[in-house]
Amino acid sequence: MRMTDMADELFAGTATAALPGGVRVATARRGGVTITRVEIAREGLERPRGRYVTLEVPRVSVLDERDSTVIEQAATELRALLPPEGPVLVLGVGNRRVTADALGPRTVQKIFVTMGAGQPAVRGIRPVAAVAPGVAASTGMSLQQLAGALVHELRPAALLCVDSLCSAEPQRLGRTLQFSDTGLCPAQPGSARHLDARRLGVPVVAAGIPTLMEAKEGRDLVITPRELDSVIAHGAALLGTAINRALQPRLSIAQLCWLAG
Repeated sequence: MRMTDMADELFAGTATAALPGGVRVATARRGGVTITRVEIAREGLERPRGRYVTLEVPRVSVLDERDSTVIEQAATELRALLPPEGPVLVLGVGNRRVTADALGPRTVQKIFVTMGAGQPAVRGIRPVAAVAPGVAASTGMSLQQLAGALVHELRPAALLCVDSLCSAEPQRLGRTLQFSDTGLCPAQPGSARHLDARRLGVPVVAAGIPTLMEAKEGRDLVITPRELDSVIAHGAALLGTAINRALQPRLSIAQLCWLAG
């Protein structure tokens, strides 16, 4: 099987009796969105222990912050993985200069930021900061170093990482959202993007959309959807609004879109 970051691709197609011990899978359909929940209760499997939620939607390239049905469902699933209160740091992981890897940085631009030097707390508004730290080749620092420094300085209740994902199934590129409470744990061997609670001392939640797939010829070649530019642009708007709604449930989607610019 090709490399994949998607937990449901590893387990959802398996008969219940054949699932590895410690793995539970449940699927439901709501309003045209298929939601698959994978819970891994032990270590030693292909993905880290924790909860994974996958939403299969119509093409992301034709969705945006106006699609309230998808946004509300995504926000509900994401909110369930986050601590109920406290500051949250949103980290846009990836290289903004490489389209397939730009989902994280582009999503950060859509986040409603409520923290700032000297900025007073507003009752009913959750403190949120957002950063796109770039890549080591541009900054001279690893993602782990930058994330660790930011967590040390801001002391968030949780870190929410947004990143482009890898799928093993071409029909799922640009059509799926995945959330997990396991941290940022790419399937790619030797990846420098591993961020988790053990390393940082705070819960790490990951969110992403699959934008690429390993080619049959090997890991040096990847396949991306034909409408990649639209997937990134619309996916960032969709994810950004879902994150805002998850973090600020007292505000409507319309209010959040206006406040986030």
